[in-house]
Amino acid sequence: MGQRDPGASAPTGCGRVFTVVAFLEAGTWAGLLFGMLLKYVTQTTEVGVQLFGPLHGGAFLAYLAVTIVVAIRLRWPWYATLAALVASVPPLTTIVVEVWLRRTARLRAPATTAFTEPSNRRAC
Repeated sequence: MGQRDPGASAPTGCGRVFTVVAFLEAGTWAGLLFGMLLKYVTQTTEVGVQLFGPLHGGAFLAYLAVTIVVAIRLRWPWYATLAALVASVPPLTTIVVEVWLRRTARLRAPATTAFTEPSNRRAC
């Protein structure tokens, strides 16, 4: 699982969408955890859970859908796709996977080859 591009640059197209949704999923997870702290530990309010519960549910589903689309479009290997999908379960892990995918240049469109014409490729 070595690096594909040691000087990996910023994501483009689908990679940007993945980055935004990964951080959104992590942010709503953090909000939900804070809401659960307020509800169950301090027993002061349920507003945090009521607000961030549905937000996180939507962000979670969006993350799964975007991950599958981006994995197909950017031709991720199976292990990168699996890691990104599994990262949606533990809190804040989507950020860790996003950093790994960025550093290994998996958030950029694959380079064209002699068999692929740029006009035939779609990169989101």
